[in-house]
Amino acid sequence: MHDVPMGADMRVQVKALDKLRQEARGDHDEIGTRRQHEKGKLTVRERIDLLFDPGSFVEIDTFRRHRSTSLGLADKKPLTDGVVTGWGDIHGRRVFVYAHDFRIFGGSLGEEHAKKIQKVLDLALRARCPVISLNDGAGARIQEGVAALAGYGGIFTRIVKASGVVPQISVMLGPCAGGAAYAPALTDFVFMVDGSSQMFVTGPDVIKAVTGELISQDQLGGARVHCETSGVAHGFYDDERTCLEEVRYLVSMLPQNSSSAPTPYVLEDPVDRESPELLDLVPTSPTASYDMRDVIECLVDDGELFEVHAHWARNIVCCLARMGGRVVGIVANQPQVLAGALDIDASDKGARFVQMCDSFRIPLLTLVDVPGFLPGVHQEHHGLIRHGAKLLYAYCNATVPRVSVVVRKAYGGAFIVMDSQSVGADVALAWPTNEVAVMGPDAAANVIFRREIAAADDGVGEHRRRVEQYREEFMHPFYAAERGLVEDVIDPAHTRRIVIDCFRSLAGETDLGVPASAHGNPPT
Repeated sequence: MHDVPMGADMRVQVKALDKLRQEARGDHDEIGTRRQHEKGKLTVRERIDLLFDPGSFVEIDTFRRHRSTSLGLADKKPLTDGVVTGWGDIHGRRVFVYAHDFRIFGGSLGEEHAKKIQKVLDLALRARCPVISLNDGAGARIQEGVAALAGYGGIFTRIVKASGVVPQISVMLGPCAGGAAYAPALTDFVFMVDGSSQMFVTGPDVIKAVTGELISQDQLGGARVHCETSGVAHGFYDDERTCLEEVRYLVSMLPQNSSSAPTPYVLEDPVDRESPELLDLVPTSPTASYDMRDVIECLVDDGELFEVHAHWARNIVCCLARMGGRVVGIVANQPQVLAGALDIDASDKGARFVQMCDSFRIPLLTLVDVPGFLPGVHQEHHGLIRHGAKLLYAYCNATVPRVSVVVRKAYGGAFIVMDSQSVGADVALAWPTNEVAVMGPDAAANVIFRREIAAADDGVGEHRRRVEQYREEFMHPFYAAERGLVEDVIDPAHTRRIVIDCFRSLAGETDLGVPASAHGNPPT
């Protein structure tokens, strides 16, 4: 089992050690490597090489092996026990990692395998550094029984303890079934590769046996399912290389831990850059559609943003970007989808993102163009109140600097929930197109002037006149400002400069005075 000769010359021992390290890399496993590549997947070492800065990865527990004497395992005790653990640098910043090796027991988790993961999570929490998991495993190692299952419990506990303290990113690069699926679900971000990664609690065979339903692994828990339907994953990519490169980019926008701010970048995009194109991007009609992402791109540095959950709950946009060289989290209604109304999924998506930003001291910019909460029996019966309260709670609980901008309309309770001044926005601004009211003018006129409209010979014309009367009295651009609900009505072209100045005033150039997170980032 051991190839290092006892009592041999040091050079001989070093040579034998190098041979063992080569064995641990798994390069000799040509069949396993070929199978990975045939599936469009990389080996664990190839993934680590892509993730970290060249030459920075340090592996620990390389020589660990399982101790099981179970049938089929006693004579197979490969180095690493199917998981590679250690640390390295991403853009010069220290990050810890654990990565399954599917070539060894299908990446399944045994007792020693679990202990390796638990150790690296303990080290990351002690060092206050981010953790990335590269998931490509078949779940618990059946031959090791309950010892393997208990290993998951230790992993889950550590992930929860690290929640909101250090950023945790899960990258799904293969199967993840059963209890194993809960580990990534507890982390801050989950990314998948289309066609090669799946997540589910019970697989197609079990579902067929219990319910009679026929479904493939990809249809059940593939990347598109979790990014478009369930909301479990934050994004998917066509291949592993692109996915890992985007993960590197995300790490550059996150802090090391909850006690530090994201690293500022050298600013090339002028802080005082004006955006006159915004005057044409947003229609004055409150019912006309436009893409809120176009607005965001005009405001942020170099038009670059990292959107999360881009394919799920698309009526709200959540993204990280830089403004004035510093990272901000942006939450914005999306008029292109459901007119930007808040529903169950949008509330969950927004709440989770606000919590994450608050956990890691990332200031929040909220762009408001919301007609209200989505009406409907389905929404009400499935807990719209409960889910909407999550977004409200997240904003009320947030301690980071917060700036909100009413871009166009903000009606009813949705106005309050979208980080209004009354729930704690530090600075509330509005564009001249703003309409802040209890409800839209059509509905309001029907309530306030229902008798006049009913008594009129021309009911349609009377309704139209009353709508305009309501607009003039209660929805003119300065109505909210006159009552102190917004601090200022600003020229849209000046929004970038004003927002950056607000954040600098609230937090200071070195982000002094912003308290560290006192809560985790639980899944909503």
